[in-house]
Amino acid sequence: MKDYLLFDLDGTLTDPEEGITKAVQLALAHFGIQVEDRTRLRPFIGPPLWDQFTEWGLTGEQANEAVSVFREYYLEKGVYENKEYAGIREMLGALKGAGYRLYVATSKPEGTAKIVTDYFGLTELFDRVAGASTDQERVRKADVIRYLLEAEGITDLSAAVMIGDRKHDVLGAKEVGMDSIGVLYGYGDRDELETAGAGYIAATVEELEEYLLAQAD
Repeated sequence: MKDYLLFDLDGTLTDPEEGITKAVQLALAHFGIQVEDRTRLRPFIGPPLWDQFTEWGLTGEQANEAVSVFREYYLEKGVYENKEYAGIREMLGALKGAGYRLYVATSKPEGTAKIVTDYFGLTELFDRVAGASTDQERVRKADVIRYLLEAEGITDLSAAVMIGDRKHDVLGAKEVGMDSIGVLYGYGDRDELETAGAGYIAATVEELEEYLLAQAD
């Protein structure tokens, strides 16, 4: 049985597509890159923003500026253009009731992540909400996971599992030495998660809940 469940935020607990893609759209437009179809910007959901902006051809300095433009819109409006996945609240309550300790481990800045969990009334369900630092020192998923584990004094990695929708969650867990579970209701697909090495893949929130509760029995 796993004792510690680490959840990604975007694409795993909530669906932030509207707010994130609008903020990215504005940030790219700042550099003259016009993207009318915001579905093209879905790859920005999950990974570190700076990495994604450089993949769109921005220099490192431009990517820093793009992140600033993104955050200006996102913190004012985009953070609230977000939806809680159906069944998430009930699942978290059931898992907590089964004895699991729950955490958030996200590449979103920690302060912003807490705004999201507070907005949805989820913060109280977690022992800690851990995220990236705003100085770019702690951004990669593996670094966020290490930060959380150290802060919580968790040393038995065999008792912890990372749960997320993108390969970055799986690869981050693997780098640290933890198991991982991929979910398909977010923004990654089965091929991405299998290739990254997810130990188990759940198609729905309900399947994820059933699997984790069965492990607790």
